[in-house]
Amino acid sequence: MEYSIEGKPLPVVICQLRAGETMITERGSMSWMSPNMKMETTTGGGLGRALGRMFAGEAMFQNRYTAQGGPGMIAFASSFPGDIRAFEIGPGRELVVQKSGFLASEAGVQLSVFFQKKASAGFFGGEGFIMQRLSGQGIAFAEFDGHVVEYDLAPGQSMVVDTGYLAAMDATCSMEIQSVPGVKNAVFGGEGLFNTVVTGPGRIYLQTMPISTVAGAIRPFIPTGN
Repeated sequence: MEYSIEGKPLPVVICQLRAGETMITERGSMSWMSPNMKMETTTGGGLGRALGRMFAGEAMFQNRYTAQGGPGMIAFASSFPGDIRAFEIGPGRELVVQKSGFLASEAGVQLSVFFQKKASAGFFGGEGFIMQRLSGQGIAFAEFDGHVVEYDLAPGQSMVVDTGYLAAMDATCSMEIQSVPGVKNAVFGGEGLFNTVVTGPGRIYLQTMPISTVAGAIRPFIPTGN
């Protein structure tokens, strides 16, 4: 499979497949394709995996697109202004992405739910609680909101991130939710009550324009019905 990513800030990844090669996606992200691409909807590994994807914010079923009778082409577009990144997934190169961040991948990539170890992340983590773990073997594409800033964290090195800005991280990283210190800071600071703390070793990917933040910014300007 060969690919090109085009069209920022509304990018699309265009994949050129050899005969018999397959791509998978979960959210109806296919934008256009050649006529010889055959679509098949599956549970992607059984009912258990399907339910896991549902809890991670994705669809229960996967769409598989296979090039038949010769080379094929298929394109997957982002759903929000931002960036599409390609990741080479393999043993020791597993990735954890925000829910709804997975766009498409080669058929050898496996998706599962990534749960945080600490219960506080579940109750207060917002976007950070349930994420998707990408494992297996192959190229995966993830979509991020806005610009992407990367940091390499050394073992034990941490970064404090506001909820929603953590787009992805190496599976070697860990994360937990911490409360904002001080009652006055928490109530009047305008930054919320909790932050996400990500600790290395590994690389983290931060997005500058989470769609949840954009939605909150424009909500006061949307007329409400009487």
